Amino acid sequence: MDKTIDEYIDYLKFQKNYSTYTLENYKNDILEFLEYLQRENLNYKDIEYSDIRFYLMFLKDEKKDNNSSIDRKLSSLRSFYKYLANENIVKNNLFTLVKGPKKQTKLPRYFLYNELEELFLVPSKVTPLGQRDLLILEMLYATGVRVGELVGIKVKDINLTEKNILILGKGNKERFVSYGDYCAEALERYLNDGYHRLNILKSEFLFLNKKGGVLTERGIRYILDQLIKKTSINKNISPHMIRHSFATHLLNEGCDLLTVQKLLGHESIKATQIYTHVTTDRLKEVYYDSFPRAKKNDKF
Repeated sequence: MDKTIDEYIDYLKFQKNYSTYTLENYKNDILEFLEYLQRENLNYKDIEYSDIRFYLMFLKDEKKDNNSSIDRKLSSLRSFYKYLANENIVKNNLFTLVKGPKKQTKLPRYFLYNELEELFLVPSKVTPLGQRDLLILEMLYATGVRVGELVGIKVKDINLTEKNILILGKGNKERFVSYGDYCAEALERYLNDGYHRLNILKSEFLFLNKKGGVLTERGIRYILDQLIKKTSINKNISPHMIRHSFATHLLNEGCDLLTVQKLLGHESIKATQIYTHVTTDRLKEVYYDSFPRAKKNDKF
């Protein structure tokens, strides 16, 4: 079974281009399910619909998982059993018959613009690692790319003249993202100085660690954790939170949803619609400034 799981993870990695973080979650979800089957003396090839329902009850009642976590695990297993069915390892994918619990709508967390400005002031502009860290912040915010896409950027993917980057996204789909003047300045500084000092191994990748190796997604998260500790910001930080900030600020400044969808690399507009909540303040502002009877006029 271990071989089958490894082959499935390789399929997700090389065919679907899933991030390391996503792959770890998928593998952990599968292993947890197999442990449950072993405890119940069940074979993964012979499970029935009722076995899946009992497993969901186990996650809810014994593991105390929330609905969002259960739904994610169910999605992982649905995808895994689809792979098993396609490979003729199981007869059918019973997980397609099971609906997950209703998820509570979790609104994306994001930074206010002044918080990002404070964060951008933390990295040094004279040291190689400081130049790299500032570019990480600027590029995540300027482009809205996923952390897996960020660590995969190669220097050759960047068009310095047009200020755009060729990104390899989910499902090996390519797209171009643009960046602005602040990111361009940080990029030029890093490429002309810090990158050469870090690149002792002659790597083609843009973001390198202090030993010259390619930065990992885990490495990026660690760097962000260290940076925010040097600010007065009382929030946890993640690459995805900066991505949320990118989308939120675009919408608040009047960018349309379809454009934000393309910039984020979302296949469906549904994935982008979660950001529309953040435009509420902007809508209120426009309403009170524009609607003639929004405010009482004291002149009359």
